[in-house]
Parts: sequence; C-alpha cells; structure tokens
Amino acid sequence: MMPTNGMSSRIMQFVDREERHRVGIQTPFQRLAQQMQDILGDGGILKEVVHAGEGPLIPRDASVCIHCSGFLEYSDQPFESTCHVKYPRMLKLGRDATVCGLEIGLLTMRRGEFSRFLLQPSYAFGEMGCPPLIPPVATLLYEVHVLDFLDSAQVDEFFALLPEEQNSVPLPTLLSVVDTERRFGNRCFNQRRYEDAKDRYKQAVILLQNREQASEEERRQVAEASLPLLLNLSLTYLRLEKPRKALSYGQRALDVSPVNTKALFRCGQAYLEMSDYEKAQDYLIMAQAKKPFDPDINDALRKLACCYKDFLDKEKEICTKMFSNFRPEK
Repeated sequence: MMPTNGMSSRIMQFVDREERHRVGIQTPFQRLAQQMQDILGDGGILKEVVHAGEGPLIPRDASVCIHCSGFLEYSDQPFESTCHVKYPRMLKLGRDATVCGLEIGLLTMRRGEFSRFLLQPSYAFGEMGCPPLIPPVATLLYEVHVLDFLDSAQVDEFFALLPEEQNSVPLPTLLSVVDTERRFGNRCFNQRRYEDAKDRYKQAVILLQNREQASEEERRQVAEASLPLLLNLSLTYLRLEKPRKALSYGQRALDVSPVNTKALFRCGQAYLEMSDYEKAQDYLIMAQAKKPFDPDINDALRKLACCYKDFLDKEKEICTKMFSNFRPEK
C-alpha cells in the first residue's frame, strides 16, 4: 500500500478516523479516490481505467467472463479472487453478481478492459458487512479484467417463448440466437468442457431444424448457419472419443456442402479412429486435394500410414504363428 505522511498503512488502521481527518492524514483509499472517476455522481462508485478495452460496452443481462479480485483497505491480500482460475465461469448479470456496485461498474466496461472500482458500503455489503470476511460499513476495492462477454439477453427472451412462438420470430432473430449459442459452445470447447460444448451446439442445431423455412432464401440461410455447428459437433465428438457420432455429423456437413474440406477431414479422422483405413484414406486424400499444404491433414495422413503399417505387421505376425506348426511332409 502507498505511504501516508510517513505513517505506515499497517499502523494507520488503528488511528481513529476523526483524528486522521484532524491532522490531515489520508487513508490509502482516499488517496486512490483522488485519481478516480465518479460514475454515478453520488460518490458511491469510483472508477479508474488501467487498461482500456475495445468494442461496445457490456450490455445489461449479458453473460460475462472476468478475472476479479476484491480488497479491504489496509489489506495486501484479496478477500476473494478468480485470478488463480484459468477459465473463470461465465457470470449472468442480474442473477450471479452479488455486489450491486460491481455489476453497475461492469456495465461501464468493454472487452479486454482492466479497471479498478472503489465501492462505498451502500454499493457493497452495507452496514452489516458479510462476516467473517467483510466487516460492517466497509469500503471495497475491486480490480476487474473483462476477458469476454456474450449478449445473452436475446437468447433468454427467445427461450422464454413457446415453441410455436419461437418458430414465428423473424429469421435474423433466430440466427442471432443460434450464433450466440455457437459462441457459448466455442468458449466451452476452448476450456475443454466438451460435454457442455456439445450441448450448446446441439441446441443450436435443433433450433435450426425446427424452423419452418418459407422460401428458398430462408433454406439457404438456415443451411449456411448449420454448417459450422455440424463441423463443430463432429470435432467435439472426436474429442469425446465417439468417432461414430463424429462421422455422422461430418456426413451431415457434407450433405450441406459436399466439397467442404473440413467436413472431408472430419470424416477421414473419424474413419481413422474406427480403424477403417481404406475409407479414412479416401476422405483424407480428398481433403488434401483441396488443401495440399494443410499441416493437420498431412499429419493425419502420416498417422494413417503408421497405423496401417502396424495393422499389416500384426496380421503378418498372426499368420506366421498360425502356420508355424504346419510342416511339409517329406
């Protein structure tokens, strides 16, 4: 903590507040407040932007992914922190945030932003505090880094509708909901939460399947939106070590786009995992013809060659053992 008039912050916490004011001693939070912005105008929530973010502000009812640490005055260690967690869970604003001042502060932030917030008790835990960690009438400092957010309000509104109402919403609204579900799935996949990713992708696919297309243009847009979901499901099932399911979704992707390189590659990977080396070779060679220098495709072909050689060697060994006892008669 910062020094104050030669008196350490450890000692200052035992000095009466009125006495500090009389002799002109400022607390660490008071010194920090001088360089912060009052975002509501009542002094209850002060903000300092340490590193600016990009893009739009976080909307109300969004789902946010943040690193966050909360500090009491005169404390070097946070009373709570998510910084030790590699993949912090998504927080739904209006539902999961327990400190109202922090939620209000988040609505002033952008993706990638790192900021500090000084919250007066009325915007934190109030007169009662939150024993044993938060004493009564405590001012709190929060350091917040916005990793990502998704505007999930539209998704919430959509799923609150009845099935027949969902089918009657404008197509752009449905496609926006599907895209948000896909991005939720991508975040789960990147965190290796493959079951959760699978559920998000499948939910989006079902929404598109249930849509009654009124025109050829709508059919085209629905098919275009379904392709990345089918490819993602195929890859997710490969990660879950379920190659038959992966093959099924890879083939459905080929139904939408018959020469799609990723779909050919996914089918080749699935056949390889199923030890169907001839079909694996067919699909992987077709994928390689589309992208001759793709490292993943070429790695899969090398793996196929090694697996097929091992397979032939084992067959040869089995045949040798089977016929070793048969001696030709003289």
